[in-house]
Amino acid sequence: MRITLPTLVNLLIASFAVSSAVANPLSAPAHLQENFDQTVIQALDTFATPGMSVGVVYQGKVVKLQGYGLRDLTKPERVDKNTYFRLASTSKAFTAAAMAKLVSEGKVDWQDKVIDHFPEFRMQDHWVTGEFRILDLFTHQSGLVGGAGDAMLWPEPTGFSREEIFANMAHLTPATSFRSTYAYNNLMYMVAGEIIAKVSGVPFADYIDTHFFNAMDMTCFAGDMDINKYNNLAASHGDIDGEVFAIPRNGIFGKELVSAAAGGMVCNASNMVKWLQVLLNHGQTATGEQIIDSAQLDYMWRSHTNLNVTDDDRRRNDTHFKTYGIGWRKADVYGFEVISHTGTLSGVQAYVALVPELELGVVLLNNGSNSAARGAIMQTILKGFMPDAPQIDWIADYQQWMKDAEARYYARLKLPKGTGEVNLPITNYQGEYKDAWYGNIALSLINNQLQISFDKMENLDGTLIPFRDHTFEVDWQNKNAAGRALLVFDVDANGEVTGFKLQPFNAKVPVNHNWRDMYFVKQT
Repeated sequence: MRITLPTLVNLLIASFAVSSAVANPLSAPAHLQENFDQTVIQALDTFATPGMSVGVVYQGKVVKLQGYGLRDLTKPERVDKNTYFRLASTSKAFTAAAMAKLVSEGKVDWQDKVIDHFPEFRMQDHWVTGEFRILDLFTHQSGLVGGAGDAMLWPEPTGFSREEIFANMAHLTPATSFRSTYAYNNLMYMVAGEIIAKVSGVPFADYIDTHFFNAMDMTCFAGDMDINKYNNLAASHGDIDGEVFAIPRNGIFGKELVSAAAGGMVCNASNMVKWLQVLLNHGQTATGEQIIDSAQLDYMWRSHTNLNVTDDDRRRNDTHFKTYGIGWRKADVYGFEVISHTGTLSGVQAYVALVPELELGVVLLNNGSNSAARGAIMQTILKGFMPDAPQIDWIADYQQWMKDAEARYYARLKLPKGTGEVNLPITNYQGEYKDAWYGNIALSLINNQLQISFDKMENLDGTLIPFRDHTFEVDWQNKNAAGRALLVFDVDANGEVTGFKLQPFNAKVPVNHNWRDMYFVKQT
């Protein structure tokens, strides 16, 4: 079901009227009281996002904790402080903290070799395999391209087990030398989760639940959850040109995900503020329990990998440095050190930020796909606490940023030109194909059209449309499951089809794309 933007506006306004009537008054700084609620609703409206939960901790107290908008556009239930969202990559901070806890207990060291704890670990380069340290799992300098291996995780549900994913890592081709370049990677956090399980002697999700969620009195989940008992759930949504639609595959279904350590945990704002309070209290709960050793927390927040400072970083935040720690990013913002991380899935957005010098922590959870919604609200909150920061209309700022980014994208975009015909009868291209690590693909002729289906990924079915020569365009059945793509066949000297590769629909194929390490050989 798709809902247009004007309809979304009316739904959000109606939902806001209900939520405002029952909101608990909190002793919050002025900028979180005066027009703040209207600002959140305006951001949701402007950036086609159905709902958001906001939690703010200041000087040890929760000063804002409220939900806005709708859990699901097709239903009347509104988002509140207890609505569960997927945490996406803000899960990584818990995985990092779990390893830090084991380090503080002397059970493992950041400089230990990965293969000493997880002998199955393999990179394509044998030297890199042998030299990979536990710290390297967290700092995104593996030498692989950004997002390498994500094709085994998304679009959900994946048919790959963790064991298969780890075994397949050896097929991922490095793009740079080891420890030379930042390139974000999810699989390494999954390896870290496996080491946590091996060292602790309990499954990863159980370790997180016991030593973190239960210890902080947080009803959150790294593994299975009873969605009949905890049924205040946010649905996932995307949008195209103002039309908002559901993305059911990224919902909360109560089962542990293979990506739990990288981005598969579930929580809500009312529990996440407890996490913020512990982090801002040097790793200690209000009752005095030390969840994370303070020295290890400092080490997690130390700069381990340099990141690029963009023009937007300088313009918005007066930023001079930006780095990656262990499960966290770090930057200076108008003279304050800000520790943060975002989380992004199709239909899900999360943002956690801490300013230790101000004793300030913020969590934003929403069920849309436009990152400008979380960006505008986070800027509104953080800058309100910073005396030298400009107090501007951040919604308008992000609107302009999106327009500029779109203009740059289309200026660079060069689409390939097709003829609408291929060189061989389409029956010659059908058959079974296999990649060494991604598995089997079937190309079947149905109603005189080639249909593609993947053994491991049920959301990647589609139709092949003749493009030119020996190339087809893939028309994915689920339009938001994968980007526009070309399937390019190889033919031998006898005119026999031997295999194919997948690539983005672009005249110039980028170095970094989901299918770069795959080649599907036709099976006899």
